[in-house]
Amino acid sequence: MALQLSHAVSDGIRRTVSRTGGILLLGFLAIQFGLQTSANSAVLGLIPPEAAEQFSQNAGITLPIPGSVSVALFVVLMVLSTTYFVVLSRTFARPQSEMSRFPATLRRRLGRTTVFALVGGLIVTVSIMLGTVLLILPGVFLAASFLFFIFGVAVEDRGIISSLKRSWGLARGSRIKLGILVVVTALFGGIIGAITPLLTLAGLPVVADVVTVVLTTMFFVPYYAIIASAYLQLRNEEDALNQSTQNPVDSSQTPKL
Repeated sequence: MALQLSHAVSDGIRRTVSRTGGILLLGFLAIQFGLQTSANSAVLGLIPPEAAEQFSQNAGITLPIPGSVSVALFVVLMVLSTTYFVVLSRTFARPQSEMSRFPATLRRRLGRTTVFALVGGLIVTVSIMLGTVLLILPGVFLAASFLFFIFGVAVEDRGIISSLKRSWGLARGSRIKLGILVVVTALFGGIIGAITPLLTLAGLPVVADVVTVVLTTMFFVPYYAIIASAYLQLRNEEDALNQSTQNPVDSSQTPKL
C-alpha cells in the first residue's frame, strides 16, 4: 500500500478547520491546561516546604489544593485525555462530507475502548522508548508502525493485540512516509523543550505554561487529523484490494471488442 502523504496533510488540515475540528481543538486545549496545572500543583504540594517556597517562583500555573488532590486530578485528566483521543479518532476517521457533525457512534463502548486505548498506549510508549534508547531508528520504526493503533481500538472496535497488528499491517509499505510524521513530532518536541526553559529563566513561568499548552494544542489536533486521513487512505486501499481479490473478473464473461 502506498500512502499519498501530501493528500493526507491537506485533508487533515481541512478536517481540523471544520466545526467538529474546532470543538475538538477547544476540548484538547482545556484538557492540556488541566494537565499542566494539576502537574504543577502536585509537584508544589508534595515537595518539602523549604523547597516549595523556591519552586513556587517557577511553578507556572497552579491551584491552591493539596498535593494528593492534585495527583488525583492529574490521573483523572489523563484518563479523560485518553477518552478524548477515542472521540477524536472516531470523529476524524470519517468521510470529509460528514465532518460537520459528530458521529452517532461516539459513545459506543466508550469505557471499554478507553481502557484498551490507555493500556495499549502504555505498551506502545514503552516499546518506542526502548527502541529509541537502543538506537533512534528502531524507535522511529516502531512509532511509525503503531501510529494507527488508536484507530484500531476506537474505530474498528478491536482489542489491544489485534489493534497493534492492524496498525502494523496498515503501515507496511508506508513506514518511511509515516516516519516523516514521527520525526516532525520529535522536532516539535525539541522546539517546545527549548522555548519553555527560556521563558521560565526570563521569569515568565505562567507565560511558559500558556505558550506550551497553546502550541501543543495547535500542533497535535491537526497532527492527529492528518494521521486519521492517512489511516482512511490506507484502509480504503486495503479494502478495495481485498474486494478485487475476493471477486476476480471472469474473462469469459467479458464481451469481446
